[in-house]
Amino acid sequence: MDERRASRSFASDNNSGICPEILAAIAAANSGHAVGYGDDAWTEKTKALFRKEFNPEGNGYISTYFVFSGTGANVFALSLAAGAGESVICAKGAHIGEDETGAVEASLGCVVLPVAEDHGKIRPGALREALGSLGFIHQPQPVCLSLTQPTERGALYSIDEIRGLSRIAHEAGLVVHMDGARLGVAAAALGCAFRECTVDAGVDILSFGGMKNGIGFGEAVLVFKPELDRKAAYLQKARLQLNSKMRFVAAQYEAYLSDGVWRRNALAAIRTARKLEAGLAVLPGVELVKQVETNAVFVRLPPGTEEKLRKEWFFYSLDRGVSRFVTSFDTTDDDIESLVRALGRILGQETGR
Repeated sequence: MDERRASRSFASDNNSGICPEILAAIAAANSGHAVGYGDDAWTEKTKALFRKEFNPEGNGYISTYFVFSGTGANVFALSLAAGAGESVICAKGAHIGEDETGAVEASLGCVVLPVAEDHGKIRPGALREALGSLGFIHQPQPVCLSLTQPTERGALYSIDEIRGLSRIAHEAGLVVHMDGARLGVAAAALGCAFRECTVDAGVDILSFGGMKNGIGFGEAVLVFKPELDRKAAYLQKARLQLNSKMRFVAAQYEAYLSDGVWRRNALAAIRTARKLEAGLAVLPGVELVKQVETNAVFVRLPPGTEEKLRKEWFFYSLDRGVSRFVTSFDTTDDDIESLVRALGRILGQETGR
């Protein structure tokens, strides 16, 4: 494999670089001194942008906290809703349950309660079944529903689906959290504003992700209810998420939320994912697991093919023989065409064509 190919992959959108507008924003913020811990002009301006994005009429509530990482965002966000002996309902396979090394449970003392899913989406019936433990003294009490948008299996919740699940959760007294690690891709795919698929649909706390969509480092947590925000500033520090040089995280999100940067990046990733889907669909023996909705393509490859293709391209294999290919804002048409050609060549060798 040549060096250029080795430097690019379809394993994760975490592997991509920083988009030019955001890299320029970091450099611009690196001028002179600024007060630490968020008491700076960049953080103030970016928080105003979040208010404009999520509360344009000014009649709602929003509080913004910048954090170090996606896992940190989830732990901090969920600490506003759940504690020891309580449970957080999520989909089986959700990141907080399977890919964060038990951070939520270890840090908060709560239980992450996975429920049945459909391509990562929780259905109303599964949620209602999980709520059956309410009032039962021998089981941890559900206090929070955590939704991942889009899901780890590349599926999108519609706005109506989020609204419906939020309604069920709220009627039972639960807080609704959303893990929006790829929220930019979700909003772009749905053709909506961020607020439409989050706070307007009933989400109370949002882990707002950007690192998978061109941001270099740092995520944000948005709180939409004042009663959940009372201790948030202190818990941010206690959960190890208060950045002393916060201006460098905030400056990135100022660029991200300005001039359509987030949407352009997300649409670029979605476009190349659909191009990859089309290229793979015509290859013999390749089975598409589901239609592409976001920037992830899930397929089943013929036996022995994965190992050969991985010698040329880096991607991940999931359970049940599924291979996952993820595109990024900087994935090129040449990347797609080269991967499809490589797989076509391998399949041709396998079949003797």
